[in-house]
Amino acid sequence: MLWRHAERAAWVAGIACLTLVGARLIDSELQRRQAIQRFEDLRASLQSRTDGVDLTLWSPQRISAWRTALTLPGPAPLAVLRIPKIHLRVPVLEGSDDVTLNRGVGHIEQTAALGTDGNAGLAGHRDGFFRGLKDVSVGDTIELDTLRGREIYRIDRTWIVEPEDVAVLDPTPVRSLTLVTCYPFYFVGSAPQRFIVRAVLTSVPRDALSSADIAEPSGHRTATAF
Repeated sequence: MLWRHAERAAWVAGIACLTLVGARLIDSELQRRQAIQRFEDLRASLQSRTDGVDLTLWSPQRISAWRTALTLPGPAPLAVLRIPKIHLRVPVLEGSDDVTLNRGVGHIEQTAALGTDGNAGLAGHRDGFFRGLKDVSVGDTIELDTLRGREIYRIDRTWIVEPEDVAVLDPTPVRSLTLVTCYPFYFVGSAPQRFIVRAVLTSVPRDALSSADIAEPSGHRTATAF
């Protein structure tokens, strides 16, 4: 009788151990699957954000910085910039700091607001979104999608300046976009010059605001490396 009780107790203990081990294995497997699913969700999210973005000309460092920036919280875009010739479609964000330029193209502080008369400055990295500017020409089209509609610009001029030449951002008599990036496009280290693209408005939505609706910003500008 005592032997039977011991045998029963051993079976109960064994079943309990097996149940505990099984539960741990099941929990471990569930956690593994959940972790993999979280990774796949994140990867899918990052992949979905690459739609319309051609990374073939980007430097590996810029691609890494861009993907990291996508995971960080940030403000909503002001507009979307499109240059059909170079297949560029990129959000325009406020500011020209490095984190902003890793996420998209930056609206340069103290230049005209997007969608208003004056000269709106846009900055981008030469080894990222703005590398394709090397292939644009006078007469090419630039599109700017704002909350008020789509504006169409035509490239009027491209030229190279020194970093201190911030006069390129001065107000213009017509509504303009001035795209700024470092130059040369392929340069090891900090590029010594700036590549400028000036585009002028050719068409604007009928309900767009005029310069009288929004005051022209003013203030001192400083040279920035892109």
